[in-house]
Amino acid sequence: MANVKYLVQRVLNMNYKAMVDKINSIHKKTGMGRLAIFRDMKDCAVKYGAGYMDYDLFEMYALTDAQRDTYLTRGRNNALVVKYNDKAFMDELGDKIKFNTRFAPFLHRDWVPVTGENKEAVLAFLARHDAFMAKPSCGSCGWGIEKLNTGDFPSLDALYDHLLPKAPQLELEELIVQHPAVAAIYPGSINTVRMVTIRSKTGRVYLVTAMFRIGNGKFVDNFNSGGMVAPMDPEKGVVIDRALDKQKNLYENHPATGTPIKGFTFPDWDKARALVQEAAQVIPQVGYVGWDVCFTPDGPCLVEGNQFPGHDIYQLPVHTPDKIGIMPRFRAIEAEEQAN
Repeated sequence: MANVKYLVQRVLNMNYKAMVDKINSIHKKTGMGRLAIFRDMKDCAVKYGAGYMDYDLFEMYALTDAQRDTYLTRGRNNALVVKYNDKAFMDELGDKIKFNTRFAPFLHRDWVPVTGENKEAVLAFLARHDAFMAKPSCGSCGWGIEKLNTGDFPSLDALYDHLLPKAPQLELEELIVQHPAVAAIYPGSINTVRMVTIRSKTGRVYLVTAMFRIGNGKFVDNFNSGGMVAPMDPEKGVVIDRALDKQKNLYENHPATGTPIKGFTFPDWDKARALVQEAAQVIPQVGYVGWDVCFTPDGPCLVEGNQFPGHDIYQLPVHTPDKIGIMPRFRAIEAEEQAN
């Protein structure tokens, strides 16, 4: 049963117009009565913690109760965050400056915060890097990230003045050079793998799932900012299906390069698995994390860690032809922990 407090909050904050729009869309698609859809939505919210967005995204109207119960819904994901992640420590991942400080050994790149009081350090960084990424210290979905070139400004001081208004919520990072095999798929962005881990109370780290995130026309790979996702075999590091974008377009080959996506095998996958295993031990109070891992010629490195790993991209209908979601993997982990 979904957390009652969570359900109450969702009801109070719900966008009812958007819900009605979803009901009308599903009615048009399926022929189901609007009232029947609403009642079914309500039942799924109570039984599985699925809001109207989950109900539509996972096409729950076409699933049996047994199939519905296999999906990691927003409510269930929230419960996992509450179970494994201590609120007092979550900002250590949510703030990019704090994250880079704590996880410096896993970054393998130069970076500097823009605090308003460290001008010389920022100017020294700018002198070392003709191009770099400027990232808000807090944010998600790739929003607010800029790729800047020093040559576009009359001087480094002028560039610093451009950056200063965003201090102290800004950090600069050296550009990552990705592995040529990954860049061949799409060179316009750093294409990362979202690797989701659970660190149990006993300290064992489980790799729950992995998803390949690929840019498409922009310099970010985020699904909600124009990118696309493809599921992987987390044990072998192989892409097992086509990539999907938010408009539900499917790609076996990347539309910009023609390079095959399905069947791609990541270099240094064992090192990537070891990387997130080690990173998951740094802040044991945050045990449920979605790590964004980049692959470079010198091995994998962390881009960021997400204390809210999300739930939607791991079980999209086109990637779940058996209509089985990801929830059984979490239950298997819990069962194994209880047995030990």
